[in-house]
Amino acid sequence: MKLFVVAAALLLTTPTLADDAMHATAAGFYGVLKTTQPRGVPDDADRAKLAPYLSPTLEASLKAAADAEARFAKANKDSPPLVEGDLFSSLFEGITAFEVKACTGDATKGSCAVALTYDDHHDKPAQWTDTVYLVKTLAGWRVDDIGYGGDWAFGNKGRLSETLKQVLSF
Repeated sequence: MKLFVVAAALLLTTPTLADDAMHATAAGFYGVLKTTQPRGVPDDADRAKLAPYLSPTLEASLKAAADAEARFAKANKDSPPLVEGDLFSSLFEGITAFEVKACTGDATKGSCAVALTYDDHHDKPAQWTDTVYLVKTLAGWRVDDIGYGGDWAFGNKGRLSETLKQVLSF
């Protein structure tokens, strides 16, 4: 009986292969964000770098948002873009460091908490936690949405999918 209890405890505390795969996808995604630092709706080149980590739904939403951004810019020559700053984190300035924390989910969807930092080496670093939502596709785990977790007055709030819907409304 003791052996069964110990084995059950290990199963409950040991990450599953799915958790590991979600973690790897989230880490790859944030690694690309850290190096490319796209601003606003990503252009074709930045979307291509992110594509291996994006769900088909998110990839299509980003493409549609880029098209809406182009239509808006054409119709409003002297206006700023619809989205400025980092679209993929709570902070306008983006991220300079990340750490993917615990991932949880089932066979089709999951999420990972991601501790994010922005450090410009002038002020105290900003630190917060966003949540990356993943879905299982035929190609493996892919990022499907982001929940913004920053608690400051200005910055992205809600979810990335909601922000993209607002862009598409123009």
